[in-house]
Amino acid sequence: MSHAGLLLGGVVVALLLGVFLAGRFRRPLLPIALDGGPLLLAPAGRAGVVDARARFREIFVAVREDHGRALPDDRPPDEALVRLGGEGAATGRPVALGPADGSLRVVVVPGFFAECVKNLVSPFADGLAHLATHGYRTGVIMVSGRSSCRHNAAQLRDAIMAMTLAPGERLLLIGHSKGSADILEALAAHAEIVPRVAAVVSVAGAVNGSPLADGVRRPYAAIVQKLPLRGCGAGDGAGLASLRRAERLGFLARATLPASVKYFSVGALVDGAGTSRLLRPSYRCLAELDPRNDSQVLASDMLIPGGTLLGYARADHWAVALPIARTWRRLAATLIDKNAFPREVLLEAIVRTVEESL
Repeated sequence: MSHAGLLLGGVVVALLLGVFLAGRFRRPLLPIALDGGPLLLAPAGRAGVVDARARFREIFVAVREDHGRALPDDRPPDEALVRLGGEGAATGRPVALGPADGSLRVVVVPGFFAECVKNLVSPFADGLAHLATHGYRTGVIMVSGRSSCRHNAAQLRDAIMAMTLAPGERLLLIGHSKGSADILEALAAHAEIVPRVAAVVSVAGAVNGSPLADGVRRPYAAIVQKLPLRGCGAGDGAGLASLRRAERLGFLARATLPASVKYFSVGALVDGAGTSRLLRPSYRCLAELDPRNDSQVLASDMLIPGGTLLGYARADHWAVALPIARTWRRLAATLIDKNAFPREVLLEAIVRTVEESL
């Protein structure tokens, strides 16, 4: 396909998503669900989540000061990371910024519909290329864009088992959006991959699902799941359904995540003015429930239970991971106009923090 054809195909998919997002939701977004079990809204620390925001910010600052200012979309840490209450003070400890030691391979797992736009953009493509300059081995596992978490968990299992790892090397799996849920389901369902995985990081992850998946009207859900798209099969047709909060919360209630793997979360939240034009309708829908969202997922639904909270990026759901504006200037000037974000620094800070923890 020509360069122009790739752009046209990507724009068509982007516009399809825009139509899907722009008001095709019922009210209220969340139905009364009596089969989902009791839930509790509590501060992260009371829910078994370790708060490492202060140290993560410290590492972010160190990466930026050492070599991040010259990278694209540079911005001060207080503009890149949201400082919520109770973050704590910097530790003052030194930050290791040397070349990779070969113990971790950084592998990204994309989210819902990512397969359908893989010729337009790939999550953290900029950040992974940056990590490679520091000696890290990296990769992407492109799972089915419109299939369920269970289906994609099997794909992850096969891809991980097919990898040839160096002696002492293990995987750092980074899931964006639904990719986080796919990873958790894979670890719970396929014990054979667990020894190969050192840690998981959820970035704007739909860990608890999203009210948008509950609220989308059935005819539009069918369009998204079944519309023929080149290079993006329908899969098992249950991708959207698996993002419903009852589905994800039910999984978390039943599943036992392996204790040998360490879990980390990076959230994203932004106000309506900081959200790209194409995502503002869905931001406003979620804001009816909680204004602390990234246009696709509520901030309170992004954390892995029992894991470590690293921080919150001041970015919408696409800007935190997808470098759209770096390549497609026309989209950046119109529909996706708030996409600039220092993803290279963010991703390196994530990896350095995980390495320190391990």
